[in-house]
Amino acid sequence: MNEADTNNNSREHCLELDRTDALAPLRDEFLLQDGLIYLDGNSLGAMPKAALACAERVIQNEWGKDLIKSWNKAGWFDLPSRLGDLLAPLIGAHAGEVVVTDSTSINLFKAIAAALQMQTERGEQQRKIIITERGNFPTDIYMADGIAQWLNKGYQVHLINSVEELPAALNDNIALVMLTHVNYRTGYLHDMQKVTAQVQQHGGFMLWDLAHSAGALALDLHAANADFAVGCTYKYLNGGPGAPAFIWVPKRHQDKFNQPLQGWWAHAQPFAMTPEFTPTHGIRRALCGTQPIVSLAMVEAGLSIFSRTNMPALREKSLALTDLFIALVEQRCSQHPLQLVTPRTHHQRGSQVSFTHPDGYGVMQALIARNIIGDYREPAIMRFGFTPLYTRFVDVWDAVEGLRDILDNNKYQRDAVRHAVT
Repeated sequence: MNEADTNNNSREHCLELDRTDALAPLRDEFLLQDGLIYLDGNSLGAMPKAALACAERVIQNEWGKDLIKSWNKAGWFDLPSRLGDLLAPLIGAHAGEVVVTDSTSINLFKAIAAALQMQTERGEQQRKIIITERGNFPTDIYMADGIAQWLNKGYQVHLINSVEELPAALNDNIALVMLTHVNYRTGYLHDMQKVTAQVQQHGGFMLWDLAHSAGALALDLHAANADFAVGCTYKYLNGGPGAPAFIWVPKRHQDKFNQPLQGWWAHAQPFAMTPEFTPTHGIRRALCGTQPIVSLAMVEAGLSIFSRTNMPALREKSLALTDLFIALVEQRCSQHPLQLVTPRTHHQRGSQVSFTHPDGYGVMQALIARNIIGDYREPAIMRFGFTPLYTRFVDVWDAVEGLRDILDNNKYQRDAVRHAVT
């Protein structure tokens, strides 16, 4: 969006942007209630209409009628790999490098453990440091801390306050750097290629968490020469609440990818039922146990929509939506104590916009009561996520108008009761 566009904002202008939006028809693929402005796809994506038919097929036919035959007849056993191949182009991966399985936390555990083991096997026993950001999503830090403590071999987790501190923290004792590509609070977007190169120059492995970027940004893990990546499918990929996550291991690392969760699905001959574990070849080494087929199957309903567009087009719309939102909030709510914490520059911004407000939780609850759905994160951050597959430009206008009215007329509770999920 250029300067002329931001100076020509009106609701009619936003409606015109929607009329000329080549991606607008994709909104019809989702179940969205009339009158709902959904700006929380960075936390839980909207439901694809195809998901219900998919669940009915799996439950009524594949499970209900064919029962155990469906492991072969319906391809249940190959589903993690097949979904991984569908997802791979969205993150710049190759076929045979991604599986959809388990949770992001479990996949982080696998990747961290494998990276530390690979460092040891190549004779780098002195590498005992894992680096991540203090502001990273907490479970990423918890997983790294847990592995370091339970291994009890001198591993330490070193927290940096920002990526600017990373070069000074790097040395020949670094085993692994683990960062979330887009920060969950601020929407800050890391330079994947630059950071990966910095880490690898010191002999460390680079692990990326793509939870807040897969499905919204154009990604190229191979161009960045990354070592490992994980992510979830229930945000911008619209796989459903708690849908299985994914893990990416490039082919150059797969034969050395060993991790302690040695489940039977990662065995070279799982139905040989031998007491000894022999890892399979390829990306299925990252699997563990029997898969949750019903939730796994519904991931395809979200992934299939991406075949009708491309990631550069989605990224272009994402930036236009977030540009518009920032401009309108700063124009129409300028007299209120709102502070933008999301970068303005495109190359440092994900697909969300975060503003702080002293009464941010109460303001967000007032917005939600109006069916303008965002969410809240400490400290005092109101998050608004923009999913280009279904978010409209008029949604941006109406959301800001709702925010302006709430702030101008004090239509929020300063001491609103906190829900368990914010």
